[in-house]
Amino acid sequence: MAHQASASPAAPDAFPALPLGSMLAVQTLVSLAALAVPAIAPAVAAGTGLPVALVGLFTAGIYAGAMFSALHAGGPLVRFGALRVSQACLCITACGLLLVASGSLAALLPGAVLTGIGYGAATPTSSHLFAHEVPARWRGLVFSIKQTGVPLGGMLAGALLPSAAQRLGWRGALPLLALACVACAALLQPLRARFDGARERGQRLAFGGSLRTLRMVWNHVAVRRLAIATFFFASMQSCMATYLVAQAHEGAGLGLVRAGLVLACAQVSGVFGRIAWGWLGDHGVRPSRLLALLALGMGACACAAALLRPGWPMPAVLALAVAFGATATGWNGVYLAEVARLAPAGMAGILTGGTLFFTFAGALSAPPAFAVVATITHGLGHGYLAVGLVLLGIGAWMLRRQARRVATPAG
Repeated sequence: MAHQASASPAAPDAFPALPLGSMLAVQTLVSLAALAVPAIAPAVAAGTGLPVALVGLFTAGIYAGAMFSALHAGGPLVRFGALRVSQACLCITACGLLLVASGSLAALLPGAVLTGIGYGAATPTSSHLFAHEVPARWRGLVFSIKQTGVPLGGMLAGALLPSAAQRLGWRGALPLLALACVACAALLQPLRARFDGARERGQRLAFGGSLRTLRMVWNHVAVRRLAIATFFFASMQSCMATYLVAQAHEGAGLGLVRAGLVLACAQVSGVFGRIAWGWLGDHGVRPSRLLALLALGMGACACAAALLRPGWPMPAVLALAVAFGATATGWNGVYLAEVARLAPAGMAGILTGGTLFFTFAGALSAPPAFAVVATITHGLGHGYLAVGLVLLGIGAWMLRRQARRVATPAG
């Protein structure tokens, strides 16, 4: 028997600052944790004796854990509630960081998987909470602001962890981050009575639910199309983050510091892009159309990145980075709000987890595919051209589907 949630003291249409602030804190911390080892990869490699290139294997472990937890988050969300699952995400992430900080080679991959489990469940958790707590008029903006936690976590990882590793050693920096995760979990506890009142304590937990979740996504036509689209969107986002510095260095001939500035501009514009697109999806452009336009935008930016040459002026390179970041990392909130809108009552978290399986699969598989193309063609630009053309095709496909739907009379 479900327990009814306590009435919210806020007006029904008020901006949901408390749910948003809580989930933004969780998203930022788990994203920071997921990027912690890549941010201090040289120090970790020196301390373990492993090649720095093996950070890619660690990232694969992160996404493998994220795919697993996103797919299995639905049952725990219904049974325990979003706040309790958020606390579990933070504590599991802390355990993963401590395993890595042990310095044991045998603990690195399990630590990555545990960290990924905490990271992957955070998004369906917030979707489950927002579906109950966020009025429809704020939904796109709230989802988009919450998703700024991903680039915020990335910026904090780059800004804080290298200096912390210099002062404390990399094995001292990671436990501090683990402590921050546990502290955040503790600070969330007073909110549980308010946000987890509708949990269903009799909900059974079973691993077989993952297959049911995937079937639900596949059988819901509109959600299935979003899941397919997000595979390619996440592929583009992952390739942009992984190779933009290298392309700015090799293609445009920039030094490493200025090439790093290019990526920083892309990440910052991604924060503002997520907020802007979320507001636009709520008040201006239909979300499905907006996602199609963003696909065209990121595809065009990738093709432009393929053309980077030493003759490009720095303002033009930075302008490209801003547009690339705003489109290739700005789509997440609009997509998540659309999944929540399409989901049947009480199913937002479950369907979000199912679609995120495709999202993380794209983020996991795209960089190796990009690397194969770049290796065969002897140029990173060809990799960006290939993925850019794919995204242009996805955007055109989405627009064409919408045009057909509008042209087909109802009934």
